[in-house]
Parts: sequence; structure tokens; C-alpha cells
Amino acid sequence: MTFKVLQDKVAIVTGAAMGMGEATARLFAEAGAKVVVADFNQEKGESVAADIREQGGDALFVQVDISKGEQVEAMVAKAVEHYGRLDVAVNNAALTPDQNLVSEIDEQYWDRLMSVDLKGTALTLKYELRQMLAQGDGGSIINISSTSGFRVQPQTVAYNAAKHGVNALTKTAAVENGPHGIRVNSVAPGAVDTPMLRGAIEQFGLDPVEYPKQLSALHRFAQPREIAQASLWLASDASSYVTGTTIHVDGGYTGAM
Repeated sequence: MTFKVLQDKVAIVTGAAMGMGEATARLFAEAGAKVVVADFNQEKGESVAADIREQGGDALFVQVDISKGEQVEAMVAKAVEHYGRLDVAVNNAALTPDQNLVSEIDEQYWDRLMSVDLKGTALTLKYELRQMLAQGDGGSIINISSTSGFRVQPQTVAYNAAKHGVNALTKTAAVENGPHGIRVNSVAPGAVDTPMLRGAIEQFGLDPVEYPKQLSALHRFAQPREIAQASLWLASDASSYVTGTTIHVDGGYTGAM
């Protein structure tokens, strides 16, 4: 059972067409939020929004490439046009990690990953914060970081750097906007059983049975909804005195550093 801790709140979730983003959008709807399902993938995003509505929730799909400032600005504008305001945002959209040593950086993929994972997070923060500041009554923003923002993985240099950057964005935005009642935090998932992770396992030739044991003291991957629960707490008033911090939902991975 999910309590209605976000009743009538308006929430944007980016990267909501699958994986953690989809789980977050669905959980927020269960908690009473009006959810903007934002994603580049129109077909899957519209399907998620439609299913939320069929389950009795309230959802709107907005197509967006978060690496484009004008599209992010339009996403927020559409949310406000449709629902009247913005209370919560979960900046989840990201690309699959690279597979390169620092000495073999793929410049083209570096630029693409940075434009989404780091610049895209900065742009979503920019326009979400502008809307919340204009409203003048606070809000909560959650950036999805990663254990890679704290404990790097070899051969994923661009992803490691981007997620460290997301942590810096989170802290900076929290300090700047705390006086306005806007809380900014991050969630750092460990290995989560998503299509992106499964694709990486196949791409890197990893053992799907043994690999989870290396990444979790619980010897399993997290389920997307387990990550979404952390975002729900940060979005709710239950975390009203929490800002500028990171919740690690990683099965003990960073604790073993």
C-alpha cells in the first residue's frame, strides 16, 4: 500500500519511459501526484502515461531531449500549462555508461553522454528552479546520481565524471535555493535491474549471476521500485529538513569502500 504523501502535487520525472524513471512515475502517481512523464522515447513514454491513467492516476506525457535547453524550458511550461504549477521533479534521464579507459576516451560519446547526464541535469534544474522560485512556495528536486559518483568503475570515465558533476550540481543548487524553501537532493543507486543495466552486462560480457555479488552486499540487483521509494521520501514532506545530501540505495556497495 502506498500512502498519498504527494496528493495533488505536480511532479516531473525525466527518463520516465522505462527503468527507474518509469517506476518512479508510477509510484508517484500511486502516492497521489499528477505526473509529467518526460522522455525522448515518445511511444514508450505515451504508453506509460496512458497506463497510469488507466490505473486511476493522472499523467501527461511530454517528449523532451534534456540536452536541449529550449526543449527543457518547453517541458516545464507544458507541465505548468496543464497542471498549473510544479512541486516536485526527479531528474533521472541518462545515457548508458561508456566503455573507455581515460587513455582511450571516445570524444564523440563523451560529448553526447555529458550533454545528457551532466548538462541535461543542469538544464532541468535551471528551468525547474525558475518555476519554483516564481511560485514562491518551495519545492523538492531529486537528481539521480550513481554509486559511480562516489566509487568509480574502470573503463566508464565519462559516466564517472558526469555523476560526480551531478553531485556538485545538487549541493550547489541546495545551498543557493534553501533560503527559498526549495530542497535539492540526490539518490545514488547501485546496480539496478533495468534494461540499461542488462544491456551493459551484455555489452561488457559480464556474468549475470556473479556480477551482482560484486556490486551488492545483498548479492542481488535492486529493483527499480526500490530506488523510486527513496525519491518518494525525498519528494514528500517527511524529508522536510533534508537538503544537499545523497541517499545511497546500493545494497551496501559504497559502504565497503
